[in-house]
Amino acid sequence: LLVFLWPPPGHSFSLEPDTTGQQPARHHTTRVVLECLCSREQLLGDTLCFLHHPDDKLPRDQSSYLLRTLCTGSYLDVQKVACWVQKLVGSAWPLLPQSHHCQLKVLPSCQTCRFQLTTTSKMNICTEMLFAVQQGSSGACLSLE
Repeated sequence: LLVFLWPPPGHSFSLEPDTTGQQPARHHTTRVVLECLCSREQLLGDTLCFLHHPDDKLPRDQSSYLLRTLCTGSYLDVQKVACWVQKLVGSAWPLLPQSHHCQLKVLPSCQTCRFQLTTTSKMNICTEMLFAVQQGSSGACLSLE
């Protein structure tokens, strides 16, 4: 399964160029960049601009928690993303009706999420989640590795 990651409001993803200044075709880092939301703040009043407000006036919201959890410095960390999703799926599974008919096992993996479902009839189903981000407004996507 290919899972697209989207930045929280007030943030964007930026692919860092390699040392030659070209966008790398295979290996890249995804920087999380703050965006100015001052016009939205003035027009709608539903959010504060993370870029132009002092940290002590910003709410401790879910998006900032996620950034601290999923990033290393200013960069999206695919290993942290995979670990977080594995924990999230593992803790949510018992709450789903399917959990009565299938057992979920999280398989070891560093940069993807691998799961094995075992049905009551002992049939095994394995699935792997890969993570990707959209590259600019072109619609092209790059998988995180």
